Amino acid sequence: MKITDIKVHMMQVPLVRPFRISLGVITHAVSCLVEIETDTGITGYGEGSPGPLITGENMPGTVETLKVFREKLIGMDPRDIEAVNAVMNRAVAYAGTAKAAVDIACHDILGKDSGLALYKLLGGLSNTIETDMTVGIDAPEIMAAHAKEHIKAGFRVIKTKVGTDITEDLARVKAIREAVGDDVKIRLDANQGWNAREAVELLKRLNEYDIELVEQPVRRFDFEGLKYVTANSPVPVMADESCWDSRDALHLVSERAVDFINIKLMKCGGLWEAKKIVNIAEAAGVEIMLGCMAEESGIAINAAAALGAALGNITRADLDASFSLKELPYEGGFTIENTKDLVLSEAPGLGLSRLKEEMFQ
Repeated sequence: MKITDIKVHMMQVPLVRPFRISLGVITHAVSCLVEIETDTGITGYGEGSPGPLITGENMPGTVETLKVFREKLIGMDPRDIEAVNAVMNRAVAYAGTAKAAVDIACHDILGKDSGLALYKLLGGLSNTIETDMTVGIDAPEIMAAHAKEHIKAGFRVIKTKVGTDITEDLARVKAIREAVGDDVKIRLDANQGWNAREAVELLKRLNEYDIELVEQPVRRFDFEGLKYVTANSPVPVMADESCWDSRDALHLVSERAVDFINIKLMKCGGLWEAKKIVNIAEAAGVEIMLGCMAEESGIAINAAAALGAALGNITRADLDASFSLKELPYEGGFTIENTKDLVLSEAPGLGLSRLKEEMFQ
């Protein structure tokens, strides 16, 4: 089997409501949808969603990078995923978004060629994964109302954005806990919004609201600060922006700098690298959460959900971006049960039946 063409489509879908985090505001899902065509007639689908607030990447750069990959990869066997990733890594440093798009499409082809659903190909532990639902930054009463709506709909875990102001963060978490009751898990995500000392002091105060974990409390490059928070916080700490790839994961777990790690395919460059992170963390006794960019359309979430369902050390999921879109640009893929459970398709690969070309730009 050989790659004959790599097609790139740009897409922009508005969110149901603007989504604010400590780093800025997101209004649309902006993605590059990739089709890898082969000489056997099998086509693989992938997605790269540049998240400028997190990855620093943008759509023009991602499109140009995919053009470079197209020149390098035509003629290669897409099932040779280690080789494909090696070629991409030699051609361009970093650029996780574009690499993820190609990597996901190659895994889709591998599943279709083998006749296996992607979750089976990746490990097959389960075909279902539960996601939390995220509440963006707003006034405390509005955030509490949104959280209550999500719980009423059937979600059992709320992830709430914080990190803009200590007094406001306290009020936000207090309001959400009072709105959802004692049986709901609450996760915090500061998106690098605090320094180490104020994070520890604030988390000691927030701990009275029974917080499951806090994600990325300090700047991504502040390794010593992250380690300090982990050592002194009563709330378990998760690395997100501080963990881009398997090398970061090894550094974090070797130093016992975090309690958990959050993997996003757009950061690490796809499923191949994500599996390395999972294996390193599992060997160190550190559990994994799978996350997503707010800009993702759902194709990449199908891939992440397949990985999350397949492997036992992935114990949490924050794969809720599809719920925030006014429309999905594809048909097929996972179905939703009990509001919160993503049930993977049994069709080969990702299980997508088609892309909605009418939504492409």
